Amino acid sequence: MSIADNIKSLKNETESIHVTLIAVSKTKSNDDILQAYHAGQRLFGENMVQELVEKHESLPKDIEWHLIGHLQTNKVKYIAQFISMVQSVDSLKLLQEIDKHAGKNNRVIDCLLQVYIADEETKYGLGFDELIELLRSEEFTNLQHIRIRGLMGIATNTENEKQLKDEFYELRTFFEGVKQSFFRKESSFDTLSMGMSSDYKIAIENGSNMVRLGSTIFGQRVIKHWKDN
Repeated sequence: MSIADNIKSLKNETESIHVTLIAVSKTKSNDDILQAYHAGQRLFGENMVQELVEKHESLPKDIEWHLIGHLQTNKVKYIAQFISMVQSVDSLKLLQEIDKHAGKNNRVIDCLLQVYIADEETKYGLGFDELIELLRSEEFTNLQHIRIRGLMGIATNTENEKQLKDEFYELRTFFEGVKQSFFRKESSFDTLSMGMSSDYKIAIENGSNMVRLGSTIFGQRVIKHWKDN
């Protein structure tokens, strides 16, 4: 099927169950992104800051860009003016940097706290205890220009469905506990971003309400060498 057909099919699948679809457009051409855009997609996820900035400058301005890859603190300033959401916040230091640059741009930037749930050392994220410690800290309560919308997690790259279910279930349970303990009065804490092309159906079954899909929409990735300075 075409990119447009894939978008329409996925939207029919996800919108009926109130799951938000993020089209992961890293390494994809502007033409590919525009095919998805003209099929009605407005939320796109990118991993690399330089690639994201270039695409933001050349593509329609009503696209809502999500940063879904590891974000270095020295790159925040390049995206603070326009980013819709940073899904991959994995430290207080990064949160403080986002807050600082959001303030300079007179914005409040939506963020998800990335939680480490995979059985892989290469993945980023906060441990459960680290996340609780962050939310209890005085430094966090002083932040004025960020809004924590929920949690994000990346499961282990495995075909073991039981392991995937366990990881997603654990994060959903943790999400519910964090909401009850820290965000009970904030309706904006409403996002649990779990699931990619290989495992999104399992993620949805276990409570995800935002999925990040790349190859399911655009086909298999063609590697390009983006230099992210």
